[in-house]
Amino acid sequence: MTRRVTITDVARAADVSVSTVSKVINGRYGVAQSTSTRVQQVIQELGYESSLVARSLRSHRTHVIGILVAEFEPFSTEILKGAAAAVSDAGYELLAYTGATVSGGAGWERRYLSRLSGTLIDGAVLVTPSVVDVDAQIPVVAVDPHTGPSGFPTVDSDNLTGARLATEHLIGLGHRRIAFLAGRPDLESSHLRETGYRDALAAAGLPVDESLIRVGDYRSEAARAPMSELLGLADRPTAVFAANDISAIAAMEVARAAGLRVPEDLSVVGFDDVPEAAGATPPLTTVRQPIQRLGAEAVTLLLALLNGDRPATTHVRLDTTLVRRGSTAQPG
Repeated sequence: MTRRVTITDVARAADVSVSTVSKVINGRYGVAQSTSTRVQQVIQELGYESSLVARSLRSHRTHVIGILVAEFEPFSTEILKGAAAAVSDAGYELLAYTGATVSGGAGWERRYLSRLSGTLIDGAVLVTPSVVDVDAQIPVVAVDPHTGPSGFPTVDSDNLTGARLATEHLIGLGHRRIAFLAGRPDLESSHLRETGYRDALAAAGLPVDESLIRVGDYRSEAARAPMSELLGLADRPTAVFAANDISAIAAMEVARAAGLRVPEDLSVVGFDDVPEAAGATPPLTTVRQPIQRLGAEAVTLLLALLNGDRPATTHVRLDTTLVRRGSTAQPG
């Protein structure tokens, strides 16, 4: 077994005292630049890593941000990429946690934040949180917030406008029977996307047929049964707007299994523009939200709170745009 490099090993190799190495690691004054450079070189050469817990006990800060996601699916993975880049630029480290599938159900964030706060992380980003009543004792920022009044600083996209663009695109192609596969009922994004869908129909003078609205829950498996129900209607839809790309891709797969062609027999629009959208068969028309930037903006907002700054706003909303690909066409 390889022996772990200690701070004493670094001090001996750099020919300095342990206290000098400690000052360099913690960024304290009183060390000559040439000595600091030599110590840092030895640290890199030996691969020394100081204990996060020990550092937190000394400074009451770990310089680590936690990001909590329900599961590592395409949307949260893109969020993580953006957050990781922003954290690295700021000299922090990022620890990602997932616990919904293990801990079970709503409220898993409470348990994780209780364990992590104060010793392992300085602040946290919650991605699509399942609850609003979280007493974290540390700064928290939510991405794609819950419907309730949590009081958290939040980062999201313009879901309302994006949903309008998606529905208007289908209306412009000539579709009149347009179904909607809604997202998670507890998330504000899902409500806004349904509102945008309804608003676009109303603006075009089209009635809202409640039988064409089903819940897909933002998950592939959850979207399949309601999609089959929609296709089984006597007067089935000629187009479907799914509240996220994963549901939209599932909808296309269900349509193909039912013997329908996309887009000749059924047009499909998604929301998010995750990498899987462009690689779908056919490539998915979707509403693009800057997902990686959502993660980066959440970290930027959290760092401002950690530094004691007063951000200009505690609610960051990013623009959305329609991306036309091969999954939509005029009704046959």
